[in-house]
Amino acid sequence: MDHKTHLHTSEACTRSIAAVRDTLYVLNGKWKLPIIIALMSGPKRFKDLQRSLNEITPKILSKELKELELNEFVTRTVYDTSPVTVEYALTKYSQSLNSIIEAMSNWGMQHRKRLMKRS
Repeated sequence: MDHKTHLHTSEACTRSIAAVRDTLYVLNGKWKLPIIIALMSGPKRFKDLQRSLNEITPKILSKELKELELNEFVTRTVYDTSPVTVEYALTKYSQSLNSIIEAMSNWGMQHRKRLMKRS
């Protein structure tokens, strides 16, 4: 059996579907990856993140940051200042998403070009 045939067995498809569903479960929604991308330039405060992401509401940003923290992509550091300063940063583990983000970015640009040619 060659490599291509092996990838399309029923078992391989089931494993692949389960793995993709796990990925989508962790990165679901339209804001998680943009938050991660916004933090790639370095740690940011909540308001700075909100400004970077334009249309996100504080409630949604807070929810998404908590979920990213639970999944070990983001750290939250509270500084004992007056007023208290909270800063968000990417973890080393978040680097495991770099190739996925790059591939999605490249595909998105190609897709946009394709659609622009049609109109």
